[in-house]
Amino acid sequence: MVEGRIVKVSGPLVVADGMREANMFDVVRVGEAKLIGEIIEMHGDRASIQVYEETAGLGRGDKVVSTGAPLSVELGPGLVNNIYDGIQRPLEKIVELVGSNLTKGIDVPALDREKVWHFDAVCKAGDKVTGGDIYGTVAETESVLHKIMVPPNVSGTIESISSGDYTVDAPIGKLKTDKGETVDITLAQKWPVRRARPYAEKLPPNIPMITGQRNVDSMFPIARGGTACVPGPFGSGKTVVQHQLAKWSDVDIVVYVGCGERGNEMTDVLREFPELQDPRTGHSLMKRTVLIANTSDMPVAAREASIYTGITIAEYFRDMGYSVAIIADSSSRWAEALREMSGLSLIHI
Repeated sequence: MVEGRIVKVSGPLVVADGMREANMFDVVRVGEAKLIGEIIEMHGDRASIQVYEETAGLGRGDKVVSTGAPLSVELGPGLVNNIYDGIQRPLEKIVELVGSNLTKGIDVPALDREKVWHFDAVCKAGDKVTGGDIYGTVAETESVLHKIMVPPNVSGTIESISSGDYTVDAPIGKLKTDKGETVDITLAQKWPVRRARPYAEKLPPNIPMITGQRNVDSMFPIARGGTACVPGPFGSGKTVVQHQLAKWSDVDIVVYVGCGERGNEMTDVLREFPELQDPRTGHSLMKRTVLIANTSDMPVAAREASIYTGITIAEYFRDMGYSVAIIADSSSRWAEALREMSGLSLIHI
């Protein structure tokens, strides 16, 4: 654990000295309230930290403590049908605990530690596994069968595993890695948001994605595995188009990232999605949707992180073999966040 002291505060940017032993992109806790931040630049023993929460009240001499780990998201049962902020804090759970306003420094696990899931094992003791192999399945919602996978950077031999009812952090078995270590197998795993999840092969985007919008499918077709953008000025209907794509596209999972959008637009999404009926299953569309809400009144640094959070969650479901639509609204406000953060990091040099 590395501990330093604040020497400068400039909006969401904090500069701390005494951090020589810390690493780039380490998550840190800042001040008495233990605000969440991330190291984005190192100069000698000084670290530039982008803080994902309001920095009012911080001052010179306040303590900064590095966790020694990069900004990561929790991946496991409970992601679907949930609403997160830009750094994967569950907003509905936070509302239950502290009300509608985010309390500075609040730390709530992304995945519910109390909820019990039924796990059905599909492998057995003695099986050799590597990253991406499937241990078993969990019926997460009526629409999504969650596949519990070996983390990408792990391989070895299963020593024990059993079906049953478990929480996300309870051991469901043991794995002996190729390095000779014995580790617990759980329903959840962690992955750094700024590191792309590995893949064996990149397939050509030659299969169309049916959006359910005839004008898009006929005039501006989108390929599965491809990308598309909806350019236009303010008030032209970009967000409405993206809402329609999220509702009616022929995909298995929707990851919707509200990156700096106005609060009323995200409210519309939160109200509409639970009421919409999935034409394939008859259940609510939220049963196959993950929402990340980082509205324009939230800290700009968390807006910058929200895109990485959404991409990592989407890649996780992609690794299960699902077709995933990730929708970011809007990329211009993400660019604004990047520009603001880069400008602040130059100011202190």
